[in-house]
Amino acid sequence: MIVLLVAVTATGTIFGIQFFTKTGIFRIPGVVYYDETLKEEEIDYLKSIFTDEVDLDKDVTISAVETFEKPAKEQGHFLYEIYVPVTDFYSTETSVDSAKIYAPETKLIPLSELDSTVKLLSIDNKYFLDEFNNGAVFRSIIFTSEKYEKEIEPLVKDSFTKTFPEKDTVLTFAQTGVTALSRGMDVKLKNVGMDATYFAQNISDYLGSFDLTHTSNESSFSEGAWARNICSNPKFIDTLTAIGLDIVELTGNHNRDCGYDAATKTVEQYLNLGMQIVGGGRNAMEAAKPLEISEKGTKITMLAYNQSTGGATYNDLPGANQYYEEDAARNIAAAKEKGDIVIVDIQYYECSNYDFTYENTACDYANSSAGDQIGFFRHLIDLGADIVVGTSAHQPQTFERYGDGVIYYGLGNLFFDQVWWPGTTRSLILAHYFYDGKILQTKIAPTVYGSEMQTKLMDEETAKWYLERLIKVRP
Repeated sequence: MIVLLVAVTATGTIFGIQFFTKTGIFRIPGVVYYDETLKEEEIDYLKSIFTDEVDLDKDVTISAVETFEKPAKEQGHFLYEIYVPVTDFYSTETSVDSAKIYAPETKLIPLSELDSTVKLLSIDNKYFLDEFNNGAVFRSIIFTSEKYEKEIEPLVKDSFTKTFPEKDTVLTFAQTGVTALSRGMDVKLKNVGMDATYFAQNISDYLGSFDLTHTSNESSFSEGAWARNICSNPKFIDTLTAIGLDIVELTGNHNRDCGYDAATKTVEQYLNLGMQIVGGGRNAMEAAKPLEISEKGTKITMLAYNQSTGGATYNDLPGANQYYEEDAARNIAAAKEKGDIVIVDIQYYECSNYDFTYENTACDYANSSAGDQIGFFRHLIDLGADIVVGTSAHQPQTFERYGDGVIYYGLGNLFFDQVWWPGTTRSLILAHYFYDGKILQTKIAPTVYGSEMQTKLMDEETAKWYLERLIKVRP
């Protein structure tokens, strides 16, 4: 009898403890609360994690929050998605106010859907692909639970491991137009009593911020440089190093103006400085070699040709890489077979309507010079090129999306002495952004120089006016 009484008492005590502590048969399972800040598709995704088979000891509340700055890592916080504002490819708009980011006229897309067919906008003048911590809407999922570390984290951490483009994984590449550090620039260099970095003072920080910076330099270094020839004072190498130059295009028709020896030694100087060359060289074999770039998970094949303007190399003579259809088709096909992004630069015929001191729009057009520029450039896209760039134009030309690629018919003068005509004082810098073998964006940054010959970025209002002018005359 006593044994029975003890057993009953013990059993009652155990059930009493369970009742008051909500354990054992009286245990109430933890509940998942989905906050109203969550989107329907997010709830569906979360329910695939927190299924009926999941037995929680404590309640968990799941919510979402959006910020204009990338959030710091906190316990229970996971960056779920990044949304960026975009607009039409041909729009001249560059930024949207954060106060209007949720307005009906603003188009937000997941960063994973961003590609070069649309134009990425800044938010409050902060461009995501330059900033990475700003310029976007950062959406985080937040888990709140008394037993987060023990119950929730093991369940969700592997489901929120999405990676996003970052500075270390996005390859930035600035592509510029004509550089000819000669004639009036040589006179200016001697008159200003300064070193050659003078000409790059207002653009060096911008161009130097890219992983890769390119220009098409048309003048070789020579002690014989003076006011009447397209040869460069040897001091001008400092202009190129000041902008962080990595890639020198040699398709120009003036690189041999100072003689074969100067052209050869100039190429050797580039190589000794760690610069890469494309579209020209010390001999025909070197000039014809494609430039293969492999950085930050992206592979690019860059091809560059002189199609029409002379100065081509033959056998062991230095000069530009002459365009041959079979060679271009073979190189493009080989690059695409490897999965590379293909950029083709072309030294084409020049538009020469320079005899005006006022705004003359004749050279804005594609086909404003001799030959079928539109047909020729589009043909390169048809062959498989992703980006085709004209690097002979001394003033910028229009641009267009065509097929599966983009064509920039002419970039204009980055550095030169042509200050007499408004058009030739301008250029377009193509700021390419590549990620995981994909072209995310190409942002166009117009430049201008005056009688001081110091290239600088156009102010926002002038840049918008100028791009609109070029867009209006696209084919």
